[in-house]
Parts: sequence; structure tokens; C-alpha cells
Amino acid sequence: MSPAEISLARRRDAPRLAAMSRRLVEAGLEPSWTAERIERHVAHDDSVAIVAKLRGETVGFAIMQFGDTTAHLNLLAVEPRVRRAGVGRALVAWLEESARVAGTFTVDLELRAHNAVAERFYRALGYRETGRIRGYYQGAEDAIRMRRELAVALPTLPAG
Repeated sequence: MSPAEISLARRRDAPRLAAMSRRLVEAGLEPSWTAERIERHVAHDDSVAIVAKLRGETVGFAIMQFGDTTAHLNLLAVEPRVRRAGVGRALVAWLEESARVAGTFTVDLELRAHNAVAERFYRALGYRETGRIRGYYQGAEDAIRMRRELAVALPTLPAG
């Protein structure tokens, strides 16, 4: 499969992204990622929302918010038919590079505790569990909190 084209999301993308979130991320929960909420992230200077397209069709998206010292991956969704084709990895890589450029070298995220596929995905990308939060998702489901340190340690030079 050809690589996905990654670009910044636009306000007009918000309804489609909200529908994808309801279907792919928030299934079984009251939707919290409304089109209006996504629009705010698209417009806000401290957030970045991106879309992945294959042959002009949106097949994935992600939203990340930047703080002073850490970035928070708020949302990531990829259509099931293109999973395991590198779309999710491309979205995360794009966001992580944005964090590095911004001088932010830690990325945090939460995922639904029962989502073993997502947990394996993030672990394969270098994310490590930092804790669990009971009832995080509307009191109905626990979350796994994960973190990745993006800073690369430089080799130590010999003294002298």
C-alpha cells in the first residue's frame, strides 16, 4: 500500500473526525470528541490536529496538545481496513517530530485498558506504562497511562 499523505487538519474536517472518533475510539461511551471540540484543537496554537489520506480519502487522524514540558496525544484513530499498513506509525512519527521541534521531549497518552491492540502498538513505538486510572473513561472503563521520552542521549566524551 502506498504511504499515507499526512497534513494539518482543517475546521471542515472536524465532523468527519468526530464521526471517526465515535466509531473507532469512543465506541460504547458518550461521545466527548465532538466536531466543536475538534475544531477548537484545530484552531488552538498549543494543539496540532493532523489527517492521513490515501488516494484523497481520510483514513486516520491524530490530535496532540503541547504543554511547557510535555505533549499529550489526545486522540489517534485509523480505519480498520488500513491498520498495520503504517498509517498509525506515520501519524505518531509526525507528531513526535513536531514535539521535538517544539523542544518538548516527553509524550503522554491514555488508552482504554481493554484495548490490547493499541497497547501493543504504543509499546512497539517505545511507549511505556506509567500507571492505570480507574474509571477514567466516564467512570465505565479504566485507562492505561503511557509515556515516551523523545530525547536522545548523547554519547559521553572522555575527559581531557
